[in-house]
Amino acid sequence: MIQTLLSNILNVRPREAWSDAEWNRLEQRTHHLAVQTPSETAAWDIIVRQARRTLRTYSTSFFMVTRFLPPDKRARVEAIYAAVRYPDEIVDTFALTPEERTARLDRWAEDYETALGARSIKTALAAHAPCFLAGFTQVVRDAGIPSEHYRSFLMAMRQDVTPRVFSTMDDLIDHYVYGSAVVVGYFLTYVYGSNGSHDFERALTSARHLGTALQLTNFLRDVAEDQKRGRLYLPLDLLREEGINELDTMNPGQQAAIHRVIGHMANLAEDHYDQALADLDAFAPDSRTAVQACITVYRQLNTRIIASPFGIQHRERVPFRDKFRGLPTSKYWRLPFAYLSW
Repeated sequence: MIQTLLSNILNVRPREAWSDAEWNRLEQRTHHLAVQTPSETAAWDIIVRQARRTLRTYSTSFFMVTRFLPPDKRARVEAIYAAVRYPDEIVDTFALTPEERTARLDRWAEDYETALGARSIKTALAAHAPCFLAGFTQVVRDAGIPSEHYRSFLMAMRQDVTPRVFSTMDDLIDHYVYGSAVVVGYFLTYVYGSNGSHDFERALTSARHLGTALQLTNFLRDVAEDQKRGRLYLPLDLLREEGINELDTMNPGQQAAIHRVIGHMANLAEDHYDQALADLDAFAPDSRTAVQACITVYRQLNTRIIASPFGIQHRERVPFRDKFRGLPTSKYWRLPFAYLSW
């Protein structure tokens, strides 16, 4: 039976992104159910179940690697994912004007402060905070996550509404990647925990390198798509070194030069993956398998980008079977049950 279920998992494909209306219906339904529950625990369970559904819908890779966490940590990670997914959808997916996107993010930021000050899930819901923020802020309080980290994340999301260019790699990392990815790694580190208090800073360092690596890999996969959205995440100095003053991914004359810039940045990402892996032992033992699986699975995409024979218009993907092979074989048994019980 396990072998059959594993075979079925290999055929799983990501579902299409939800529309704005679908997100609203999910919020209304979850809010109604959570408010009606008699306890904090019951409200938390309802929110986490919907957060898990969100994670599985949007990221098969991250859904898989988080199955290797203990249930309590896994639930917190799912709550974190849902809280960062929705703002990302505001700026990337929903059919909104720039002004509407900014207004949505501003409202979400206000709701974050409301939920943060409510001190419990039920009181946050009573104050009309969105469910995923009510759940996330409970994680912030319980895990001791600095509240300013999520504000930095929302600031990065605002930059996607009115994109800017980045002069150097340091400019890109300090003024965008930090908020879009590094602080998310910090969220997770507070949940994952460290091998001991003396190792926590090393765990944060690993998370910083991994967040940077993941974000660079995502940039390099989506260069052409980002240009259509008016965004450029390739540093200007690297482009100018290749003779490109104004990027045009449709220009055949720029293809070779763009490919060299992408290769350079992908190699930088490889260095960050290496440094993240070097401090893997700083994490709590029951979290290391998930962290290592994350490095292994996502690094495959970076490797494919470096070796890709296709042009800039091709969006690289890692086949599900290859992702699966990157997971620890001793833990395969967890996956069928995760897909049955999510």
